[in-house]
Amino acid sequence: MATIFNENSVNGEPCGAGALRQPLLTAARVPGTGILLDRMTISAHGDMQITVPDGSVAWLQGLAGDAELRHGGGSVDLTEANVAFLPPGMTAYIQSAGGATFLYGEVPDAARLDPGFAQNPPPFRLADWTREPVLDSEHDARQRIYLVTPKLFGTKAVKGEMIIYPPGTAAANHHHEGAEHFMYVLRGRGTVYASEKPYPVRAGDVIYYPDRERHYLEAARDDELVFAEFFAPAEFKTIWVNANEVCTWQPTGRDIRGRAPVRDIKGHSSAEFLSPGDV
Repeated sequence: MATIFNENSVNGEPCGAGALRQPLLTAARVPGTGILLDRMTISAHGDMQITVPDGSVAWLQGLAGDAELRHGGGSVDLTEANVAFLPPGMTAYIQSAGGATFLYGEVPDAARLDPGFAQNPPPFRLADWTREPVLDSEHDARQRIYLVTPKLFGTKAVKGEMIIYPPGTAAANHHHEGAEHFMYVLRGRGTVYASEKPYPVRAGDVIYYPDRERHYLEAARDDELVFAEFFAPAEFKTIWVNANEVCTWQPTGRDIRGRAPVRDIKGHSSAEFLSPGDV
C-alpha cells in the first residue's frame, strides 16, 4: 500500500549553521526503499555541507529562495528554477543570504540500476527546468516538464519530472513495473487513488508507491495540482487499466514561460519501456 505523509509531520535535524534537514523517505519509514529523500532548509546567512557517498548519485531541487552552491569545480546559484546533479563522492558547500529550501534526493549504489555507472560516473551538472520544453498530454490539459533524465544528467539510475494538473484534471489508472516511484506535491490540492482507494493530498505531501501498485491523481476542482515525481531506475514498464488511456505527450515548442526552450523533445508515449533518446 502507498505511504503518504506531509513534511510537517517530520522533525528537522540540525545539519549546519542555521540549517535543518528533514528525513522524508528513509528505510525506517519505507522498509526496503532504494531512494532517499530529505527536505533541507537554510535560514538567512546560514550554511551547510553535503557529501554524496561513494557509489551514490544525488540531486538538489530548489523549492524556495536562493543559495550559492560551491564545489571543487567552482560555484553556482541554486534557485527554485534549478535542479543540481551531484555525482558520487562530491562534497558541496551551500550558503544562503536570504534563506532557501530544497529537496535532496539520493539513490545509493547507483550501479545496481545503471550498468555503465561505475565505469562512467556522470559529472556535476545544473539544469534550469524553466527553460526545458513543456509537453502537453494528448488526452487532457496536463503538462509535463522533465527535471532529471539520462540525457540531462548522464545516468539511467533515476528519472524525474514535474506534472501540472489544471483544476479538476485527472489521469488514467495505471501501475509501474521495475522501478521505485515517489511524488512530492509542490503546490495545490487533490486526491491520490492508490489501489482505487482515495487519499486527500496537499502541498508538502510525499507519496511513495510500491512496485506494481495501481494509482492515479486528480486535482481539486478549484485548485491546480503540481508535483514532482521520480523513478529509480529511469527505465521501466507502465501498464494502464484501460489500454485506450495510455498517456501520450506532445511537444509544444515552448518552455513554461512561453519562450523557445533550450532543446527539443519529440512526442512520445508513456508506454515506452526505454527512455526516448532526446529526453
